[in-house]
Amino acid sequence: MTQTERDENLMIVVAVEGYAHKHDISPRDALALFMQHGVNRLIRRNYGALHTQSFDEPLLFAEDVMTRKLK
Repeated sequence: MTQTERDENLMIVVAVEGYAHKHDISPRDALALFMQHGVNRLIRRNYGALHTQSFDEPLLFAEDVMTRKLK
């Protein structure tokens, strides 16, 4: 596994844990939602931009995607 893949995984974990906490759901349920709506893939695809931002950016990005998908 490359360092970039590790960083992408960390971003997904941060986003899943943050989303679960904010929406009072289990991390397992948050991950299922992310996978259902492709948020995990979007975080990986946007790694280039996200890794230059604050550590909270993956969560903010996921929140934005989920808000749009769940409308």
